[in-house]
Amino acid sequence: MSRVTRSKRNTWIAGILVLVASGALLAFLSMGQQEPDVERVEIREYQGEKLGSVDNFRENSIRGVQSIDPETYTLVVDGLVAAPAAYSYAELQTMSHTAKLVTIHCVEGWSVKALWEGIALPELLAMAQPSDDANTIIFHASDGYTTSLPLDFVLERNLIIADHINGITLPPANGFPYQLVAEDKWGYKWIRWVTRIELSNDPEYEGFWESRGYNNDGDADGPVFGN
Repeated sequence: MSRVTRSKRNTWIAGILVLVASGALLAFLSMGQQEPDVERVEIREYQGEKLGSVDNFRENSIRGVQSIDPETYTLVVDGLVAAPAAYSYAELQTMSHTAKLVTIHCVEGWSVKALWEGIALPELLAMAQPSDDANTIIFHASDGYTTSLPLDFVLERNLIIADHINGITLPPANGFPYQLVAEDKWGYKWIRWVTRIELSNDPEYEGFWESRGYNNDGDADGPVFGN
């Protein structure tokens, strides 16, 4: 890693810490402090954009839909960090939330545009304090699924882990309690049921599908197979 890139990252993370401390990040706390709101109705339009329904997603997980109890759920942030942490669902719900209108593209040929709301990963990472050697994030799911993304990509794109979609609590089939919104990446990078965020120095790490021939970059405008 060059000194310029490392300096840029450290400056960026320091800025996030200031924002977190001041409460300046966009928040949906009134939503986050409540229990899952099952009576809310899924919205189908946002700022003039038509949204796809949660029913438009296909079920293609490796071990079926996961059923996770929010009372016992824990999200671990560890690896090459100075301050590893484990957060309960209740703790995560009190954090600042960000909304993004993003389309997921699956290698099977379908796509869904949705409004995703969740926690900005740079906020979690700033609290964890990644080491200078960290360059990759490995995401782990409750069913054993894994995938990875470059740390700098996650920071620069301000990626989120979503707990709401189209104004409703993320359904189990869509990854409750948290799904990675890996914008501009193929759907296999959009890991559901996230339980661990691991900082690594292995840019060649291959997740479940990547180790089976899928492209490790996973760019939605790039090839599906091969590296």
